Amino acid sequence: MILYDLPPAPIVQCVDCTPNEKRTLEFLQTRGIRSKNALAVVMGNIQQESRFDTLICEGGFRTGYHDCHRGGFGLIQWTTPNRYRGLGKFAEKYGGNVNVIDTQLRYMVNEPQWTRYELYLKSEDQSIGFYMKHAYNWLGWGIHGNRTLYSKQYLNRFSVTVPELSTIG
Repeated sequence: MILYDLPPAPIVQCVDCTPNEKRTLEFLQTRGIRSKNALAVVMGNIQQESRFDTLICEGGFRTGYHDCHRGGFGLIQWTTPNRYRGLGKFAEKYGGNVNVIDTQLRYMVNEPQWTRYELYLKSEDQSIGFYMKHAYNWLGWGIHGNRTLYSKQYLNRFSVTVPELSTIG
């Protein structure tokens, strides 16, 4: 019996994105999220929540975690006391800086709300509407705002490259 490797997964890039946007896109793909629409929806929701500013406190104040005393904080505006405190406890437990993107991304994908949502994100070839519908359970937003618009804008900014297959000699 001959076993074949799967072809390399396409890589989605955003050339004109900020460093935090690029890091998020890369991070999501390492989690196995391949659909451009799924990636665009996560990016669009984060854009709506925080503009990818890890120091943002609800209302637009750049305070950092320890000075944000009401409302949401960070990439996805962790708002409820359990989610907000959970971010701080996660950073403390795993030695991360609560105010930086890598710690916030790692915390985000460890929350139960995300783990349920990620199953949908790994469904290939779904519409932006499909992923957006399920994003509500992840974030529980009060206002939809420009989430879908931002998602479509990201989709238009993405480029896809397919790594070449390596040959075994």
